[in-house]
Amino acid sequence: MSVTVEIRFMGIFQQLSGKKSLKLKLMEPATVRKLVIKLTETFSSEFKRVLIDSQLNDARPNALILVGGKEINVLQGLETKIKDSEEIVFLPMVHGG
Repeated sequence: MSVTVEIRFMGIFQQLSGKKSLKLKLMEPATVRKLVIKLTETFSSEFKRVLIDSQLNDARPNALILVGGKEINVLQGLETKIKDSEEIVFLPMVHGG
């Protein structure tokens, strides 16, 4: 069984994907981790480089990820379950120095 999710990209993620939004099917149980893997397989290596922190192998340092309007760190992080028709938003994190 699968779920279809609506993904919205902001900032650099929109530029690198070439899309404002995208519908994707994921096999159940669908999680944010599985979605991130699917996105890195779907788009360019540059998209993956910008999304995934290479030292931590994790998207959270580089992206604010919202599932149903809530940031995943207040849910179950990358193991947050995604329901059918749920909206997931990827916002780039800005780091300064």
